[in-house]
Amino acid sequence: MTASASLIDNRPVLRLKPKANARAIRHGSPWVFDNELVMDRRSRGIAPGSIARLEDHDRQPLGTVAVNPDSRIVGRMLDRDPEAVIDVAWFSKRLGKALSMRERLYDAPFYRLVHAEGDGLPGLIIDRFGDTCVVQPNAAWAETHLEALVEALVAVTGVANVLKNAGGRGRTLEGLDDQDAVLRGAAPEAPVPVVMNGATYMADLTGGQKTGLFFDQRDNHGFVARLAKDVQVLDVFSHVGGFGLAALAGGATRAVCVDGSAAALALATEGATRMGAADRFEARQGDAFDTLEELGNEGAKFEVVICDPPAFAPSKQAVDKGLRAYERIARLAAPLVAEDGYLCLCSCSHAADLSSFTGACLRGIGRSGRRAQLIYSGEAGPDHPLLPQLAESGYLKALVFRL
Repeated sequence: MTASASLIDNRPVLRLKPKANARAIRHGSPWVFDNELVMDRRSRGIAPGSIARLEDHDRQPLGTVAVNPDSRIVGRMLDRDPEAVIDVAWFSKRLGKALSMRERLYDAPFYRLVHAEGDGLPGLIIDRFGDTCVVQPNAAWAETHLEALVEALVAVTGVANVLKNAGGRGRTLEGLDDQDAVLRGAAPEAPVPVVMNGATYMADLTGGQKTGLFFDQRDNHGFVARLAKDVQVLDVFSHVGGFGLAALAGGATRAVCVDGSAAALALATEGATRMGAADRFEARQGDAFDTLEELGNEGAKFEVVICDPPAFAPSKQAVDKGLRAYERIARLAAPLVAEDGYLCLCSCSHAADLSSFTGACLRGIGRSGRRAQLIYSGEAGPDHPLLPQLAESGYLKALVFRL
């Protein structure tokens, strides 16, 4: 008997309850919750990050799953083959599929390489910055199999450096630590310049938010940049200059970037300088809500205003509070938009669906006394593929209104 065969034969088993929806699993649903499973002493004793065989109530195999009994999501589907071996070869095949799509889409190696369930690697995020990859193993199985993952990642992509970012919210829910690490090569000694839509962004891969840069807004940046030629632009919650720098690349006469982080604004300023647009760029540090009110009191007007806040509704429990925050943002931002100007409002809250978010935006705009036309609805770019059976994978929403 081979070592692989022995591993499979000794694999623990998770079994669905009689009333659990096995059909949904067969049709692509990637998660199995604790209330769907027979959670006896044996299954509760499975070590987090282990690989198991998933069966329906009649003991018919459904596939190979990663297990974490300490999480509400006890099982994450890895492979429809119940005898799949999760090793370097398995990772290499999944990573190769992910890479081939990105190489077809992008002419430079700066993109999200792996988007968790959307790429068949649940709970795993990998962003690529040239010869460096930043990995977020946000599920216990990805942490447990990190060595095999990294070996495959280096072999498939040829990158020299692999960094681990342990700041994902999901790691806390999975009972994982928050310790960043260098897994291969070395961390960059300075922020990495990334060119998108003609703008230059400075990505801090070790001290910045998430993996250092948000690739998901790339296409939405490009659309807003088309509205920015020869006008003034306000970018609130700008991080390292996301929409503001894209607007400058699109020909904006002035871009004001607002953020609470001095470090993020310093990176935005450096990006503007590298673009040769420092004379058209202004950074304003402060609380976004307070700054919007201050600008309103000043009577400031911009032809394009963008608000791209963090997730105000990160969970179902926070949806109502989050929607009120989105409404308030819209109410404060709308008066700053010049007549026939444009307001872009974004949400990265997966728990607030598009309809609810749009309603909150329209309520805020209406309360400000403005009338709106919706001219654009955007999502994350194609390097953030959506798994149709998992609504949470389609988290990003970007709405552009003409006021």
